[in-house]
Amino acid sequence: MVCAGAAGAQTPQEKEASRNATREKLRQLLATSGPKKGIGIDFRQSDKQPYNFVGVKRDGLVNSDAIEIVIGVTNDETIGFRIYPHIKSGYINLSRAKDSAGLMRMLLHLSDSNFLYWGADTTDDVFAGYTFTLESGFPDKAIEVVLYSIAPLDGFVGQMRPFIDGGT
Repeated sequence: MVCAGAAGAQTPQEKEASRNATREKLRQLLATSGPKKGIGIDFRQSDKQPYNFVGVKRDGLVNSDAIEIVIGVTNDETIGFRIYPHIKSGYINLSRAKDSAGLMRMLLHLSDSNFLYWGADTTDDVFAGYTFTLESGFPDKAIEVVLYSIAPLDGFVGQMRPFIDGGT
């Protein structure tokens, strides 16, 4: 049993090659799926983090000024989505919210009932997220489902408005 476990372990070079291959598959998927009707997002590789792709959705939004999407390929064979709604030209931030406790409670309730989960990063900026593991291969169709799920997040931002700025 010990030999079987050791044979399955990847060298650092193999891990990097696998991560690079996943990044290229993701690049191709985003190039073909991003422009599709219902998604409408142009993705590009991040200048700061070569394993991240970023895009901004601006059209068709009622409650958000924009929705920023960051998709990262990790060292641990996962692909993670962080989707940040912007209002008043900035991130929704727990520390600046009119009712931060109410906003946090709403995020927890939305995580229970939504396809995507909601959270806050280390700077208290609110995001919706999803994480894929790559154990069963590259999930191209499932990634596209998440891409189609970005635009409807705008409606949830409208529900958060009273907690963010007291608006309706």
